[in-house]
Amino acid sequence: MQQKFLDLLPRSNQVARVGVLIGATIALSSCALVNTAKPGTPLTEVIAKFGPPSTDCPNPDGTRHLVWSQQPMAETAMGTTVSKDGTIGEVVQVLNDANFNRLGTGEWSQERVRCEFGPPAEQGKIGIAEKRSYVWSYRYRQQNVWYSLMYVYFDLDTKLVTHFNPGPDPLFEAIGGSRR
Repeated sequence: MQQKFLDLLPRSNQVARVGVLIGATIALSSCALVNTAKPGTPLTEVIAKFGPPSTDCPNPDGTRHLVWSQQPMAETAMGTTVSKDGTIGEVVQVLNDANFNRLGTGEWSQERVRCEFGPPAEQGKIGIAEKRSYVWSYRYRQQNVWYSLMYVYFDLDTKLVTHFNPGPDPLFEAIGGSRR
């Protein structure tokens, strides 16, 4: 007699895993296709079709940077620049190693990080005494392969990025090695 995998788990684990899968499915369906929007499409059409972005930040040149994020459960956030005439540019994945490496150049405030990458999957404080920091984590696919979290650390006083590093995503392990 074969049993379904979920039947083998304690009831509380079944509910948690099903909840995670439903949340991931909703996140994927809500913004995974925004990258199909063609450059030059009016922003109003993009929002009507895919919903509002997670973040909408003005740029100094009068353009805007928008991000449609799947955080906290999935590892995709699509970003684009909206021109002064209200049309979008190319829609690209912003949660990748090359983009995160930009955090090592210049000053990055919490607002600048949020505007570039969208809202984090998790945020909090870590450390002890003078070593305490804010930390934001973003789910992403490290080297387009591994389910990971990029940890971005901020100074408590200045709220500027002090360092960042990737690590394995514990959620990936918690649900049996796959979020899909």
